[in-house]
Amino acid sequence: MRCRICDATDFNLVLDLKDQPCGLHFLKKEHFINENYYPLRLLYCNKCSTVQLDYTMKKEQMYSDHTYLSGITKSLREHFDNLAKYVDDNFFKNKKNKSILDIGSNDGTQLESYKKLGYEVLGVEASKTTAEIANKNNILTLHAFYNLETADKINKKFDVFNAAGVFFHLEELHSVTAAIKKYLKEGGIFVVQFMYMKNIMENTAFDQIYHEHLLYYTLKTIETLLNRHGLSMFDGYFSSIHGGSIMGFVTHMDKREKTKRLLDLIEKENMSKTNELETYFKFAKEIENLKDKNLNFLNQRKKEGKTIYAMGAPIKGNTLLNYFKIDQNLITYLVEKNPLRKNLYSPGMHIPIVLEDEINPPDVYYVLAWNFKNEILKNNKHLIDRGVEFYFPINPKE
Repeated sequence: MRCRICDATDFNLVLDLKDQPCGLHFLKKEHFINENYYPLRLLYCNKCSTVQLDYTMKKEQMYSDHTYLSGITKSLREHFDNLAKYVDDNFFKNKKNKSILDIGSNDGTQLESYKKLGYEVLGVEASKTTAEIANKNNILTLHAFYNLETADKINKKFDVFNAAGVFFHLEELHSVTAAIKKYLKEGGIFVVQFMYMKNIMENTAFDQIYHEHLLYYTLKTIETLLNRHGLSMFDGYFSSIHGGSIMGFVTHMDKREKTKRLLDLIEKENMSKTNELETYFKFAKEIENLKDKNLNFLNQRKKEGKTIYAMGAPIKGNTLLNYFKIDQNLITYLVEKNPLRKNLYSPGMHIPIVLEDEINPPDVYYVLAWNFKNEILKNNKHLIDRGVEFYFPINPKE
């Protein structure tokens, strides 16, 4: 294996979450018998400090059709609106004929935010189902994998490129980054949104590690990748979205000075020793402590005769359920808002999924969608007042 960023071959194994099914693939009951499992291991590159999976599931296998919808969650829609407004206000306010290409555009929620601001929008989305949803909502979306070949077919330069939670998915990482460099206008901005490995470790949010996420960025490691392709991050800020993410603003190398707030973030990263090997070994130990704490809680509530449902069926929840070995003996249902997951089962543990408005609440909600904690607590105050317990297996730090 070669490092996905720097091509080095010197690694340390820092975390082994054992063989797991693909978290993206929610199942019908007849598919249980043919379910496949794949290694889920995290390696640390001793040259550039990037942590990454050593096993790659083929992109066609994962993304040809999936059930994630970015427009389901109110707080995510608000985040996209606020980010688009920030980009427009700070970089393109008075520009005419503004354009954006969104890589992995899903159902078009982020592009909708830009369209309202007067941008010409184009999405490139690998999932047929979500691409069709976007097009039905008048968000022009190409059903394809974005890479240099696709970019050359489009053959158009853009003011803005956006990658919202997809840049760590990319099997063709260098092809995609080269395409951004080639088709980003002079003065253009690449907005890269990625879950921040520093916070993943601080939150013990190991469930954010799954086959879809091939590598896990820090500010140091993403800059290594960008520089290799003549790009550089000049500004960025921390957002609490998805349990802790970086909103990074990138342009052609040597065109803009790094801002003070980005330099401050880099300094905090260095002070926390995020990029050091020993920090990852410590992270692995904390996961085992978290496992004991969660299983003790669930078993105790079962002994008390409580009914327990999981709130949400996020992809990351499948990493947690499978590694902790939580099945229907502990959790009866996964409760979802997303209609595309109705009557499906979770991979591996095979817990059935039901829709929130079609079932009575349990005694305990085990909240797999913990990254939307504030929204969940606000929306369910009426249940909390009635005595329903909401337990968050992972508690993100603000």
